[in-house]
Amino acid sequence: MRSLSYLLGSLSRYFPHSQSSSTPLLTFLLRSMATSAAAGPINPSNTRLGWIGTGVMGRSMCAHLINAGYSLTVFNRTLSKAQPLVDMGARLAQTPHDLAAQSDVVFSIVGYPSDVLQVLLDPVNGALSGLRPGGILVDMTTSEPSLAVEISTAASSKNCSSIDAPVSGGDRGAKNGTLAIFAGGDEAIVNRLNPIFTLMGKVNYMGPSGKGQFAKLANQITIASTMVGLVEGIIYAHKAGLNVASFLDAISTGAAGSKSLDLYGSRILKRDFDPGFFVNHFVKDLGICLKECQNMGLALPGLALAQQLYLSLKAHGEGNLGTQALILALERLNNATLGS
Repeated sequence: MRSLSYLLGSLSRYFPHSQSSSTPLLTFLLRSMATSAAAGPINPSNTRLGWIGTGVMGRSMCAHLINAGYSLTVFNRTLSKAQPLVDMGARLAQTPHDLAAQSDVVFSIVGYPSDVLQVLLDPVNGALSGLRPGGILVDMTTSEPSLAVEISTAASSKNCSSIDAPVSGGDRGAKNGTLAIFAGGDEAIVNRLNPIFTLMGKVNYMGPSGKGQFAKLANQITIASTMVGLVEGIIYAHKAGLNVASFLDAISTGAAGSKSLDLYGSRILKRDFDPGFFVNHFVKDLGICLKECQNMGLALPGLALAQQLYLSLKAHGEGNLGTQALILALERLNNATLGS
């Protein structure tokens, strides 16, 4: 793939107007060769990876790629967050453009849709501006479905490909390589990327561009109401005078058992609110969900309630805590504190 990418890039330089209607043959050749590149198997010997965003999730995901032998270039606005990966052997790029120029596949997992737009589509420093024809963008940020479609259209105009592939599983899923990955875009490209996705978790193909984001938003809606139910059950058990730890253990194998209980039950009891996923980012996700609900004419009252409760955490300056901090909102509503 690397040699073909260089060839495609050279053709683009020698024929700078290859996208115009006056040279349809070269345009067809570029696109055909890019499609042909998508047929080859991906492995560490022929595919250079780039990664934008090395925070709580990205750092662990990158570590799996390095340990598998892939050549990795990373970019993060806060350089100290990328240093552990540099110590493992990753190269550090100064801009997303420079990173993409050294990569065949570029992954991104950043905070907000505005960040995605900047790091991928900025005309000067964005990754797409540095990616050679045949290259692939994979955005793993939870973002807007319409933005995923916009990125795909922009990538296609440069004879590149784009996949939206947001993830679920939190910091533990990232560390253990057990994330659920929701992929939207060309199914052939998703299948080709499977050797990389497998290092991070299980990829689930959801449909064309934007459908990966829609699946992740539906996932967030499910989690939001589950978390409300979990913390309400905890508060109720506490007020009823139960041993809350024993209560959580008892329900964990019954119908009330859930991944949220497994991930966050003990953390809540220990007052461990370190972020596996930030409240601020969850508020962002639920806001996007509500916007899409308005577009669809959907009424989802559980989602709206959860979003308001999480907004209350943000209003109390708790946006950088983990989502399990929802217990704090219920404690304030009921004038109760676990353990008191």
